[in-house]
Amino acid sequence: MAEAISNVAIITKRGSADAQKAAKRIVDLFRPQKPTVYLTEPLTIDGTRVVETEELKDLKLDMAIAVGGDGTTLRTFRYIPNCCPLLSVNVGGNRGVLSETGIESMDDSIRAILGGQFFYERRIRLISGTQHTMFPPALNDIVLVRQNPVRTPVVTIRIMDDFIEQKMDGIIVSTPTGSTGHSYSMGGPLVYEKLDALLLSPIAPMNRLPRIVLPPVDIEVSINHDTCLIADGQEAFHVHPEESVTISRYPYDAQFIRVRPRGMRQIVKLGF
Repeated sequence: MAEAISNVAIITKRGSADAQKAAKRIVDLFRPQKPTVYLTEPLTIDGTRVVETEELKDLKLDMAIAVGGDGTTLRTFRYIPNCCPLLSVNVGGNRGVLSETGIESMDDSIRAILGGQFFYERRIRLISGTQHTMFPPALNDIVLVRQNPVRTPVVTIRIMDDFIEQKMDGIIVSTPTGSTGHSYSMGGPLVYEKLDALLLSPIAPMNRLPRIVLPPVDIEVSINHDTCLIADGQEAFHVHPEESVTISRYPYDAQFIRVRPRGMRQIVKLGF
């Protein structure tokens, strides 16, 4: 017998009427089990509790559901508790590379989960910080890029006590999940999403540098000009010249809820 789901959070794509409509349908599917369902503003549905996004981390959730595109899924993982599993429902997204289901199969997927017919798939995440500041975890990538568009900085990268130093616009440190994102748009390879690996890609180096696939070791980066650090393409932070940034594997992997096994999900979702 499937274990009852007592606490569920639903996070929808901002400004999407379709995502809000899908969320209402999800609430109806869960009603027979009578769980506590938490929603984030501006969505309100009778019989649920509305909370601030920042409050999600303090809740004891059995699962979270992100209703929208990949951006909604990335955002949700930054706010839910570290070990909370997530179902990604693609509503209004472009490709939904991270999603498990869409509108057409959403009902069947929810019923499968309520019947205990699901499994977890973990993905590594990244965390970055300086001596004084920790930045939010990232599921896709962390990008360090110059702020001044007319000055090319010197980027120093330390990996396992070896150094790379060269003029370039910046670097991308990507997880296998994020290899379909910014890194891919710059010509990087697809890395199988379940590998424990990192992909380091230089941005416009003055001398040709390879893209490097690494085990999930610490990567230290310093840049001699003002720099912008971007987590998952959604949150940006200022880094001072010569300030060292350490990028590491986050201690808590992301957990996706899956209802059907797939092979190279990335290839299929990208349309190849």
